[in-house]
Amino acid sequence: MDDLELAHYLADKADALSLPAFRAQDFSVSQKPDMTPVTDVDRAVEHALREIIVDNRPDDSLYGEEFGASGESARRWIIDPIDGTKNFVRGVPVYATLIGLYEGATPLLGMVSAPALGRRWWGTPDGGAFLRFDGDDRQISVSEVSELADASLAFSSLSGWRDLGRRDAFISLTDQVWRLRGYGDFWSYMLVAEGAVDIAAEPELELYDMAALVPIVQAAGGVFTDVDGRPGPFGPNAVASNGHLHQAALEKLA
Repeated sequence: MDDLELAHYLADKADALSLPAFRAQDFSVSQKPDMTPVTDVDRAVEHALREIIVDNRPDDSLYGEEFGASGESARRWIIDPIDGTKNFVRGVPVYATLIGLYEGATPLLGMVSAPALGRRWWGTPDGGAFLRFDGDDRQISVSEVSELADASLAFSSLSGWRDLGRRDAFISLTDQVWRLRGYGDFWSYMLVAEGAVDIAAEPELELYDMAALVPIVQAAGGVFTDVDGRPGPFGPNAVASNGHLHQAALEKLA
């Protein structure tokens, strides 16, 4: 199977492990050293995906939230087994498995599967971005909104902007836009890719939080950088937009 087929296979496996546990709320929860929660489902999903990748792409390297890095290849799969673990443990259906594939710093594909929402998104540089919902696939693209006053902004944290020293700047941005919603986590960025939201921003992120999102936003015609304008998922935070609004958003957050 090709890389995209493999990514769908990985997402199917992740969904089959996470969704029954989520519906039953049957799992154990512990605390990692960074004081964030982790469940046995997070670890089971990442372990299963790692086994599949090793079997199908033995020469590729891996980086995951729960088990770290393995391999030396520039071709690297980057996995967040459950993005939105806090939602997962509280019964909130906004969680997803994130799967990215990169060649060095170049994104090759992104896959985001949110089984409790009944949605899956994917994107590749040459193939466009897509949403699967209720069994139907459709190509997606970012919005054409070009003024902050007409824009919808999604976010997840105010305290993080304070810790970054940009809380006032972020609030200034929220004052400029038409609509503000706290969708949070992966969903904010997928809504940008769908054209339902125009800007998404978060102050504190890791590579595994962003790697799968970037190819999808970009394939949908959007832009993904950190708050200082550096492209890609390699900074400590993120701003994604339809492109038309990106510079204005960065200037407000500066």
